[in-house]
Amino acid sequence: MKMTLRWFGSEYDSVTLEQIRQIPGVTGVITTLYNKQPGEIWELSEILELKNEVEAAGLKIEGIESVNIHDSIKTGSSDRDKYIENYIVTLENLAKADLRLICYNFMPVFDWTRSSLAKKRPDGSTVLSYDQELIDKINPETIFEEINSNSNGFVMPGWEPERLSKIKELFEMYKNITSEKLLENLIYFLNKIKAVCKKNNIKMAIHPDDPAWPVFELPRIINSKENISKLLDSVNEDFNGLTFCSGSLGSNTKNDLCDIIKTFGNRIYFAHVRNLIHHSKGKFDEAAHLSSDGSFDMYKIIKALYDVGFNGPIRPDHGRAIWGEVSMPGYGLYDRALGATYLNGLIEAIEKSDKNNCKGAM
Repeated sequence: MKMTLRWFGSEYDSVTLEQIRQIPGVTGVITTLYNKQPGEIWELSEILELKNEVEAAGLKIEGIESVNIHDSIKTGSSDRDKYIENYIVTLENLAKADLRLICYNFMPVFDWTRSSLAKKRPDGSTVLSYDQELIDKINPETIFEEINSNSNGFVMPGWEPERLSKIKELFEMYKNITSEKLLENLIYFLNKIKAVCKKNNIKMAIHPDDPAWPVFELPRIINSKENISKLLDSVNEDFNGLTFCSGSLGSNTKNDLCDIIKTFGNRIYFAHVRNLIHHSKGKFDEAAHLSSDGSFDMYKIIKALYDVGFNGPIRPDHGRAIWGEVSMPGYGLYDRALGATYLNGLIEAIEKSDKNNCKGAM
């Protein structure tokens, strides 16, 4: 497994490449052209500039998260093929730069939803949290202002103001989109990009919905073992794979995380590993990566990934805000660095236990 950290670029991230390089065992980043809007072509020169910047810092780009998908593609609008063609050009340019892993999502309107970006914990740290009762009281047309006002001045991924300034129009676009229609549009998109992906050995790793149930009556289709199977079986090609995200899938306690890993092992191309603590149905807080801090057994999750032979990029996902750090909520340096080190410790212990070899230990 290749330990990485998500990085949004020098103009948008409080965390620097120099700092990431100093986290033991972190050898790469998962990044994006954060200024690009859904539907825009990524020019090769822009991609190479980003790649050169990362490599000059002694790191490697292990994957792109995300090349965001235009809403016309998700809704199946009459102009979707234009945006799919742009997406294909972007994929070709990424392949020319030898960047062949794409994490993306197909969530309507909001890439993820939380009721708080800074819920205070007993230890004084703050975390992202979700409470369905609070969400039900929010007008979805005003939630962007609430998220934006609590983002510490950063642009939150999936909550870009250029898009969400038109939130009424977005809800109008999706008003007749059922889960069945959304899946149909996703399959259409994947079949359209299949040729370029196969030609260039590109892996498309879809990210699960967050949380794993409908929000504001918007459909969710990548939220369970059954629904993941539908997608992977519908486009049964190696390029069509999964980003395993313990936090997103684990938001629904009915999902057996280790069973999902074992079921889709050879189609998991990327892993987001984080911990949650469940309080009741529809109410959870994000937690430190340490198993005992939340509801997940992180050892079992990493062991399941190891057992299926997963050797792709892995990253600690959202972290707590600790030690007075001010950053994009969920994406500070300190707690994610602790998470990466903890996960690397689990990986080392599992690998060495499997080999049962103590030779050379000092």
